Parts: sequence; structure tokens; C-alpha cells
Amino acid sequence: MDDKTEILVVDDSAFMRKVITELLETNNKFKVVDTARNGVDALKKIEKYTPDVITLDVEMPKMNGLDFLKRLMAKKPIPVVMLSSVTAEGSEETIKALERGAFDFITKPSGSISLDIDKVKDELLKKVKLAAQSGVQEKINRQVRRKSSRTTKRSLSKEVESAQKSSSLKFNGSKTNLLVIGASTGGPKAIKEVMSSLPGNLQIAILIVQHMPAGFTKSLAKRLNKLSDYRVKEAEEGDKVKVGTALLAPGDYHMLIKNGKVKLSQGVKVHNVRPAIDKTIGSVVKDYKNSIVGVLLTGMGKDGAKGMKLIKEFGGKTIAQDEKTSVVYGMPKVAYKMGAVDKVSPVYDIPKEIAKLFK
Repeated sequence: MDDKTEILVVDDSAFMRKVITELLETNNKFKVVDTARNGVDALKKIEKYTPDVITLDVEMPKMNGLDFLKRLMAKKPIPVVMLSSVTAEGSEETIKALERGAFDFITKPSGSISLDIDKVKDELLKKVKLAAQSGVQEKINRQVRRKSSRTTKRSLSKEVESAQKSSSLKFNGSKTNLLVIGASTGGPKAIKEVMSSLPGNLQIAILIVQHMPAGFTKSLAKRLNKLSDYRVKEAEEGDKVKVGTALLAPGDYHMLIKNGKVKLSQGVKVHNVRPAIDKTIGSVVKDYKNSIVGVLLTGMGKDGAKGMKLIKEFGGKTIAQDEKTSVVYGMPKVAYKMGAVDKVSPVYDIPKEIAKLFK
């Protein structure tokens, strides 16, 4: 019985299709069933095959990766790993692809045709394996089923306004009330879900740490800024932590807070990542104490778990995304097992839980 993970490789470059195929098949559990040169070609191929995973180039003629992804997810959801170029246009397209259901992405080392693509071989193999295990179809069906019961941002805003008239904030530390959000694999879509639904009348400052390489976080911040009631920006050295603003850790930099201001560091990676959620939380707990709510979203690994525990130890509150709505139930699971989580919620209920704590 053949139990190999079957993969469709989509790229407009014949050279890249060949090299990516060769890299994937160095894992004897992977089998590339076919390749496609653009989105139109790929749609035909998935009628013939039902691959477990698709690797997808972003920029292609006739039908690009984004258009293909939209049609794929509407018709036959299959886990997709994007291969992206580190350019302003490429990073924006990648963020949109993640929002539309792509599992994750790999950065091409040197542009559309990367002769040195083997540099990301280990990352490619790891992410394709995780994508095959992710169960995208099940998650998308679940998301469709729950849309009718989602609490709207407008109703949340009214709840907050009513509560603020009748009572003071629950968090009464000496500092600004602070929301810290951490995420990894599947994070851009989950963060979008939270930030786009979070009512803007909460008197909070926000810090966001998403595991992401340099060159992509600026595009993510711009996208979130358009969708949120809060001002979202990629953090810069010296930025102030202030109510109404969300600061996103820049790729390849730890975001630390000292005396209420951002300090960026390229110090040693933590849990093999930079930025690390634990580093950001560790820099704020002593100052903000019981004024913090920590939210840990989907992602592989254990970053953020120790930070969530610290938040609880200093009197703050913690929320973790549940397994059913997580693309990868890694970080939230570790935090939960450590006893570092006050509330486990599906991602679409997290804005409501945050609003309850800060109203």
C-alpha cells in the first residue's frame, strides 16, 4: 500500500518545478504526482489528481497564485504552501494568500528563479509535512458552519460602552492596559480574525508577535491596519506603547519594551525563532503586572507558553486558541498543559473574551 504524501508543484519556471520536485522527493515519504506551470494548468491537474499538498508560486501568468488559491478553497480545499519572493509586491501577495487559506509560505532565497533554492530545503520539507497533517478541509467546513453564530464587532462595542459607564476597568495596574498577541503557523489569518473583530473603544495598547522572516511584517501590519479599528504598524526603535496603537514585531527582530518604548534586538534566537513571543512578554510583565492580557494563537513549537505563565504569575489574564480552529495546535497546547491558560476559545470568540476582560 502506498502511503506517501502526494504533492502537486505549481510554478511558472520549468527549472523551479524540476528543482522543487527533486528537493521534495529527497524525503521518501513524499511523491510529486505532477507539476503545473500556472493556476489554469493547476486547476486541470487537481481534477485528475487529488494531491495531499500543493506548493504554489505567487507570481505566474494567466492565473496567479492568489486567483488560483481563491478558486481552490471554494472548490476543493487542499493544504497549500506558498513559495514567495522577498519583494514589496511579493510580501503583500503572500499576506493575502495566507488570509485566503494558504497553510504557510517559504521564502525563495534569491527571487522568482532561485538557483540556491536548496538553502530552504529543510524548511520546505518540514512545512509540507505539517501541511499534509493540517486537515484544511475540516477546518474550512467548521469555519463556514460557525459564521452565523459569530458575535459582531458592533454588538461587542455596545457591550463595552455599557460596561464602561457602569464600572471601572477590571485591570487597574499603574500602567496602560496591555494586550499581547503571539502567533506562528496560521497566525496571519488568526490575527486578522482577532484584530478585525476587536472593538475599537477598548482603552488598550497592543503588542503583536508573529513568527515571520524579515521583509513580510511591514505588509502584514499594513493589511491589519486597513482591517482594524486600531492603528497597526510595524514596530520601530523608540515607538511608544500607547492606547489605540498595535505594534507588530518586525521580522528577524525581538521586540522588547523598556520604559514604555520599543527596543529592537537581533540577539540570539529563542526556541529557534526571532522575533520570539517569550522575549516580548518577558520585557513587559514586571512593569505592567496585572494590566496585561496575553493571547496565544495557532502555531508550532512552544514559544509563548512560558510568557503566558509569567503573565498569570504577575496577576494578568491569558487566553489560548482552541485545537479545532488552530492550523497547528502546538504553542497553545503547550501553554495549556503548563497550566498557563485561563480561557481556551475558538479564534472567532477571542475578541469577545478580550472585550470582557478589558471592559
